[in-house]
Amino acid sequence: MSHDIDRDALVVQNLALVGYAVSEMLRRVPPTVSRDELASAGSLALVLAARSYDPSTGVPFARYASLRIRGALVDELRSMDWASRGARTRVRELAAASERLTAAMGRPPTREELASALGTQVSQVDEVRSDAARRVLSIDAGDGPSIVDLVVDAGQTPEQAVLAGERLRWLRASVDTLPERLRVVVRGIFLEDRSVAELAEELGVTQSRISQLRTEALGLLRDGMNTHLDPDLVTPAERPDGVAERRRQAYFASIAARTAQYAAAERLSFVPQPSQPAVVREHASTA
Repeated sequence: MSHDIDRDALVVQNLALVGYAVSEMLRRVPPTVSRDELASAGSLALVLAARSYDPSTGVPFARYASLRIRGALVDELRSMDWASRGARTRVRELAAASERLTAAMGRPPTREELASALGTQVSQVDEVRSDAARRVLSIDAGDGPSIVDLVVDAGQTPEQAVLAGERLRWLRASVDTLPERLRVVVRGIFLEDRSVAELAEELGVTQSRISQLRTEALGLLRDGMNTHLDPDLVTPAERPDGVAERRRQAYFASIAARTAQYAAAERLSFVPQPSQPAVVREHASTA
């Protein structure tokens, strides 16, 4: 690793990356998420990125740091969500059992009846109820688990919202940068509800050729997204030095570039709303 760079200067010159990433994520998560906590995690990631950056890789520092910052913010969001998947499952199971017993008996079930229905101990029912109360404490004073099931679990967690938005951006870029014929086929079949026969007539090919193009496009889309989001899932090339593989790599690079453009456009389009309505003043036009 090269040490002939001013790593402190890298941090100072790229501090704006943290602000951009935090603002972008805050648009996709509930308002309860703390900007300060995200900014702190992002700033630490920027410092660590500067320490580990190797310019000999040829990757621009801004690109490298942006990925590290985004990953740190997702980790921070994950840490904010205390409940594990198992805890959420147990809360939903308790809510379902409570509803069934209430409907059958015409009254709310006791702790013992819930434990018997779930095949567990009363102490575990109390633990799940405690978990449910912790999750709804800020929105409901009661301890009924049905509130959790109906309100808290109805939407995405902050982490899920960010990851879903991120994948949608990569998918959009992957489709938009497909070779023209493949792009026409994908858009026509999946986005415009056009028939294979219609596409075949437009492109001057057979319907079986359209099916081949669709298969080729889906494979390219899958590998294009996995290259950036899940590299371990990318299908290895049979001929790494072949022309086809060079074209694939060029496509993968174009996805990254287009995704960066979309992210930048979203940041530029984000204008914080003022707490008070703005006063619009009319100015006389000059001749």
